[in-house]
Amino acid sequence: MKTKKKKSQSIERKPPDEVTGAEIIRWVEATIYVPEGKYLSHPLRLANWQKDEIKNIYDNPAGTRRAILSFGRKNGKTTLAACLLLLHLCGPKVLANSSMYSAAQSREQAAIIFGLAVKMVRMSPILRDQVHIKETTKELFCQAWGTRYRALSSEGSTAFGLSPIFVVHDELGQARGPHNAVFEALETATGAQENPLSIIISTQAPTNNDLLSILIDDARAGHDPRIICSLYTAPEEMDPFEEDTIRLANPALGNFLNIKEVLTMAEDARRMPSREPEYRNLVLNQRVEALSPFISTSLWAACNHAPRPLQQVPVYGGLDLSEVRDLTALVLIGRHDDGVWHVHPTFWLPENNLEAKSKIDRIPYALWARQGFLRTCPGNSVSYEYIAQYMREVFASHMMVKIGFDRWNMKHFIPWLQKAGFMDHDIKEKFVEFGQGTQSMSPALRELESLILDEKIAHGGHPVLAMCASNAVVEGKDASNRKLSKARSSGRIDGMVALAMAIGVAPLSPARVDVRALIG
Repeated sequence: MKTKKKKSQSIERKPPDEVTGAEIIRWVEATIYVPEGKYLSHPLRLANWQKDEIKNIYDNPAGTRRAILSFGRKNGKTTLAACLLLLHLCGPKVLANSSMYSAAQSREQAAIIFGLAVKMVRMSPILRDQVHIKETTKELFCQAWGTRYRALSSEGSTAFGLSPIFVVHDELGQARGPHNAVFEALETATGAQENPLSIIISTQAPTNNDLLSILIDDARAGHDPRIICSLYTAPEEMDPFEEDTIRLANPALGNFLNIKEVLTMAEDARRMPSREPEYRNLVLNQRVEALSPFISTSLWAACNHAPRPLQQVPVYGGLDLSEVRDLTALVLIGRHDDGVWHVHPTFWLPENNLEAKSKIDRIPYALWARQGFLRTCPGNSVSYEYIAQYMREVFASHMMVKIGFDRWNMKHFIPWLQKAGFMDHDIKEKFVEFGQGTQSMSPALRELESLILDEKIAHGGHPVLAMCASNAVVEGKDASNRKLSKARSSGRIDGMVALAMAIGVAPLSPARVDVRALIG
């Protein structure tokens, strides 16, 4: 007993940077008790994979600056995160008068990790007398060391002005796009610390353009030995419903993750394809949009036929005018005697800083511009005057019938159409307001979906339009009340909005010929 006591005291007296992964594991298992579930109040016993992850983080010869752990949900990520927070708050890695934070994407998520840490403190005879709990502000305070932990969320105020030594980013995969204010504020706030550490524990983000995906790809490229990544994911080429596939993304399967429950989820996803994207993202930890995609990649690719010219057929269109620095999309469609709608899209972005925008968005705008798939407008904005002149050329060379447009920006565009030579009656007859809500969009989406399923669309694999199609997400109560959602989509969908409007203003079926009128 005396030997053990001396050993424990020697660990506590060690400088934090000299504490090994093995010593951390011993401290966790001697101090933390299972806070909830089947083994409530039992001493916590780390799984072998959890021990390996702790050693990877804390025994890194280069010293770990950031560690990313990504696996399927319900694998005990919150429990592990809470253990590491307490480790730095009052355990062997404690640094006097330091601050720790956990950051989540919502108040509810922030409360989960804090709540679990509170339960651990209250159940531990060692911690309950050391740590003071402040429920209202979601804080833990260790008076003996002057250390403080606080839970933050993206919905609250930003983290500017803080100086953390340790941060857990919980479920960062929920952050959409390449930037996140709280993540960036916390990561840049560690500059005053000598050896700060950030832990990201999350399932994968849906797309390559999301922040977590960017961080994972950078870590796996091995540019910085202080950044490590453990990615548990199922390869897309494997059968997604087999147990061996599921195990690759779920290290706790059969341990504290109920294998029977997970296999039931797999069977649900096999039986109901609408559940498969969510299953792939949350269970198999794949980069798949868990929301309802408008159209699958395979169905879109099946319409990858070269579109025929539109000069000799009636033409309909959709125009999605952007804010001045964003993507503007014009999609023209026409139907030949083959019954197929042939799609010709045009896209614009500002010419200035296009290379920089390509790097920030991780989308090859500059390459597409060189290849002719993307037009650029001179300067720093998409000039409505420039678009209006282009529209005049389109009307001069095509049999234009109708152009659907979102009324939001159209009031600013009409004066430029007039300046380009459009008569008021042409604008009134040819340009049709098209609402972006479910009333207008539902019929258009239903028809567009049917055309894609029947391969009655020929889009030629245009890369910008393909990007928009892969990003497009629908929202609505049911199939008769749907619309494309820019807010919920993972990237730009302007081209699909324009295509839907073009389909919406076009006749739903080929014009019928009145035979009786022809014969007399």
